[in-house]
Amino acid sequence: MAVGRVGLRRAVAGGGKMRLLPLIAATYFMVSGGPYGLEDVIGMAGYVRALLLLLVIPVVWSLPTSLMVGELAAAIPEEGGYYRWVRRAMGEFWGFQEAWLSLAASVFDMAIYPTIFVLYMGRMEPAWTAGYRGTAWALGVVVVCMAWNLLGARAVGEGSVGLFCVLLSPFVVLTAVGLWKGLMGAHGLAGMGGSGMGGGLVGTGLPRADWAGAVSVTLWNYMGWDNASTVAQEVEEPQRNYPRAMLLATGLVALTYVLPLAAVGLAGIPAARFSTGAWVDAARELAGPWLAVCVVLGGMINGGGMFNALMMSYTRVPYALAEEGMLPEVMERKNRWGVPWVSLAVCSVGWALALRLSFERLISIDLVLYGAALMLEFVALVVLRVKEPELARPFKVPGGVLGAVGMGVGPGGLIAFALWAARGERVAGLPALEFAGIVAAAGPVVYLAARMVRRGRFAS
Repeated sequence: MAVGRVGLRRAVAGGGKMRLLPLIAATYFMVSGGPYGLEDVIGMAGYVRALLLLLVIPVVWSLPTSLMVGELAAAIPEEGGYYRWVRRAMGEFWGFQEAWLSLAASVFDMAIYPTIFVLYMGRMEPAWTAGYRGTAWALGVVVVCMAWNLLGARAVGEGSVGLFCVLLSPFVVLTAVGLWKGLMGAHGLAGMGGSGMGGGLVGTGLPRADWAGAVSVTLWNYMGWDNASTVAQEVEEPQRNYPRAMLLATGLVALTYVLPLAAVGLAGIPAARFSTGAWVDAARELAGPWLAVCVVLGGMINGGGMFNALMMSYTRVPYALAEEGMLPEVMERKNRWGVPWVSLAVCSVGWALALRLSFERLISIDLVLYGAALMLEFVALVVLRVKEPELARPFKVPGGVLGAVGMGVGPGGLIAFALWAARGERVAGLPALEFAGIVAAAGPVVYLAARMVRRGRFAS
């Protein structure tokens, strides 16, 4: 028999909830997972411009988003997070569209992380991931993460703390060695391509700069702040811990991006040599094969850790929809740790099937779908300020209604830029924007089908 909200609270009560530090670590993996993924930003833009992007985009994109999430998660700490916020602000239809866009984005997003695990494993020994073995390892990541998630949000959060420490330890060494060699040697700023804005490309040997691509990849590397909100009932003191976790994680992500990048730049490694997986080569050059192996292992942890944390987040959305009658009642079933295990199993099967799809430009599709869902959340922030001014807000973005509107300006502008940048990309023979538009347009159709499910459920 399905357990309702009261049952969930009981299931995770008595010390079973995620505390602040695990929440920060889980949020870190939902957004970042370490410096992996920044290689293409360096290769596209050069060191100076890459550093500028990594410093400016958190202010324009991450900070407003984390403030929005902090306010809404503290005010409405319900399972399902962003779905509940949008539904409460704008009604059932728009709440469902928020859930649809997020889950559709997850298909493209979640396909990336087991692939990253396999990619880095192949750097150790290509034969291990050749042919069917790569798919088998990727499926193994899905199965292990599903088993881990069955132990509950607290287990995922506390595990993320350990993974965070192991993941970043090679980069602590790489950063220290790079800074030492750069500051004590003859490279300095010259190794980063000069001291001016335009110098980011001059001394790097880049054949051609891809500014738009660098912005899109940077946005993707700073994406996902709202994902932690979906497990609000499984977090200890959510009104207090969510705002703190969002702000601390924002600083932590920016710091762990900027320092390694600055270190390899100062050490004089040419930016043109950076593409996916190049951290391994940088580690080998700076400290030797042993550090390269550690970075490879960290890349595997990056793929597995991000998939694990995001699995926890996304699987609470179908559960919340089922509570509202928009999905079959069976999706509400939970185990002794308060985990919606049917939702977990169904989502895991869907993500496993997506592993074999040969998607091009996954980041572009992910940004479009996620960006649309994110803007609905900013609209919900404004609407709730007008609609429910007396709603208890333990943490509040300053500035009243205008302040809430201002929070969405920067992210909205960057999403618009990402749409423009993706205008020439194609996926499955279609323009990327058209492909993403078709996926988004299916939301109202699925909503009508979900309403039929609900009518049949309540009629019985």
